[in-house]
Amino acid sequence: MLIQKEAPQFKAAACMPDNTFKEVSLSDYKGKYVVLYFWPADFTFVCASETIAFHNQLKDFTDRNAVVLGVSCDTEHVHKAWKTTDKSHGGLGTAINHPLIADVNKDISKAYDVLLPCGLPVRGVFVIGKDGLVRAELKNDLPLGRNVEEVVRLLDTVKTTDENRGQVCPANWKKDKPTMKASTEGVIEYLTKYT
Repeated sequence: MLIQKEAPQFKAAACMPDNTFKEVSLSDYKGKYVVLYFWPADFTFVCASETIAFHNQLKDFTDRNAVVLGVSCDTEHVHKAWKTTDKSHGGLGTAINHPLIADVNKDISKAYDVLLPCGLPVRGVFVIGKDGLVRAELKNDLPLGRNVEEVVRLLDTVKTTDENRGQVCPANWKKDKPTMKASTEGVIEYLTKYT
């Protein structure tokens, strides 16, 4: 488990939003929130829907001072081919608006503990704080698609607790809803008012 630990650093080639190739490292995004997500393989099933879902909600992340980085064990060239292949032929058919990182040697997947024995990463998502610590991690088995709205909600909880020390986010909390003081009195106050 990586929660409350320094996010493992990495440097790898990526297919950028404009389809150029660039070396990307986690340290490039120091001082920002980072949403790092893994998928098993390009040109597969659930992966395409999730990558497009992150693409479609990018503004929700950037509005929160967060960057989105996607990672699989495919090469940056396969990422580009996946992006530029029409949906009618099994590709994404869209210019994905965030970097798709090539973890060809699987070092990133190993460092984030998402690699299955078959050599594919599970559907992992990590929310990394501005301080570089992992604040949330979710992992799904291969057939289980993620809810990107839940990733946005988790990012909101991280930002809110960063900005309001001593406050915590209760179950099903959403942005702009009441938080709870991290004390017995806070629990009593929250439960008697809101549940």
